This record gives sequence, C-alpha cells and structure tokens, in this order.
Amino acid sequence: MPKKPTVQLMPAQRRQLLRFVRAGKRKAREITHAYILLRSADGWSENQIAEAFDLSPRTVQRVRARCRQSGLKVALHESPRSGQPSKLSREEEALLVALACSAPPAGRKRWTVRLLAEEAVKRQLTKRVVPETARQVLKKTKSSPGG
Repeated sequence: MPKKPTVQLMPAQRRQLLRFVRAGKRKAREITHAYILLRSADGWSENQIAEAFDLSPRTVQRVRARCRQSGLKVALHESPRSGQPSKLSREEEALLVALACSAPPAGRKRWTVRLLAEEAVKRQLTKRVVPETARQVLKKTKSSPGG
C-alpha cells in the first residue's frame, strides 16, 4: 500500500520551491529533491514520485523525513560527502611531485605515471601507489609527467 503524503507546504514555501526548480541554476539533486517535496505536497504517493523521477522509494522517504525533521532548506541541500580518504599523505604527494619534476630515468625522454608509481615505490617514497593515484596527484598540482 502506497504511503500517504507526509509533506505539507505553506503557500510561501510552495512558491519558493517553484522558483527554485525554475531558476535552473541549482544542482540536479537539489532540483529533484524540490520536485519530491512539491509532488508530496500535491498528494502523490511515495511510489508514484519514485517512478516519475526514476528514483528509489527510499530516496523519497529520506527527503520527506529530512523536511519533516529539519525543514525545507536541509531537505534540499545535502550535507557534503566525505569521499574516499586520500591514498597518500601530503608528504608522500610532495615527494611524488618532486620526483615528477626530476630528470627521467636513463633511456627515457619523460616520466609516465606508470614509471612514477614504480619509481616512488622503488625509492621507498611510499609503500604503494598505483598509476591512477599518481595521475590524480599530478592533476591536483596542475603538473604532468615530462610536460
């Protein structure tokens, strides 16, 4: 049995949400959350909203619950996500960048991320690093091997 609407909006809140979705200068996730709240207030069931916006019913539940517990603003804007922890310490990153700025190995014109990763482990700058991590570190510093 579909759950009944659990969000009630004041006219000013409805206008605010409509301006929010029509402005087009918001994150897609925030706009989706605004639509969830608008449709909930219109009486749409959890499953109807989930199907209409290609979401899981659990997402609809969470947005509704955040709105009830913490208000409209919190329901629209998610707290920042932590992401995956860095693979290397700042010191290891600095050593990797320094290595990339050094002369390439004999017989090579320039460093590649694979060579950098292998050499960093060989020189014991870090215990383990994969080429993708080396690439990301260099990208953060706007550096590139051999360039």
